[in-house]
Amino acid sequence: MPGPWPRRPRLVVGNWKMNRTAPEGAALAGQLVGLLSAGRPCEIAVCPPFPALDAVGVPLRGSGVHLGAQDLHPEPGGAFTGEVAGPMLAAVGCRFVIVGHSERRHGIGEDDAVVALKARAARRDGLVPIVCVGETLSEREGGLTTDVLVRQVRAAFQGLSEAEARAGVIAYEPVWAIGTGKVASVEQARDAHRVIRATLDHVVAPGIGQSVAVLYGGSVSDRNAVDLFAEPEVDGALVGGASLEAAGFWRICAAARSG
Repeated sequence: MPGPWPRRPRLVVGNWKMNRTAPEGAALAGQLVGLLSAGRPCEIAVCPPFPALDAVGVPLRGSGVHLGAQDLHPEPGGAFTGEVAGPMLAAVGCRFVIVGHSERRHGIGEDDAVVALKARAARRDGLVPIVCVGETLSEREGGLTTDVLVRQVRAAFQGLSEAEARAGVIAYEPVWAIGTGKVASVEQARDAHRVIRATLDHVVAPGIGQSVAVLYGGSVSDRNAVDLFAEPEVDGALVGGASLEAAGFWRICAAARSG
């Protein structure tokens, strides 16, 4: 299991999704590293597609920018065609792995139980899980946001020790804001993050919610990052499309420092 993540870091993670070949990813990572001459404003990670991990890891090595993956299988190996195991990710230098992204929950059909297994597998294999939670538009309009967040956080964190919980990261990503250009208001993000922290207090231990980094994800850009990061409950961001351009992604990272 990875060691406890520092208390409430500022962390910005780029999720490249199914974009960038290995050469393209290496070039993008090199551009990002080139911008580090101004200093690293926060903890930064990028999560390329599996085929690009090794190539992207080369320019990142020694830069302080972490490498991450977008998913993993719950088992450490075996007859699972098309899947990737945690030890494989660790072997190419991954520090983080995203689990439970809404595009896998709602597009692939992963349920809370599968997400929980993957989060535990990440810890077992020495990776920091970024556990994604969030409600759909119909759930929000139906007044179910709190119910959904409590259920998803409970499934992923119930039964963990305080150390295990602290070694993870949560990303609140309202499904209705992903790739749509819509962004949760600062008040909506704040309220959701408070629900997440209160649920951690209930299912793990009192006070643990204030020790776990909770990121916001959903159409984050360099235009809205400053306002989001000004909210004390928001510890960083899980960035999709805006992470595919080095200068814009860097501006989001810089906003995390000033937030």
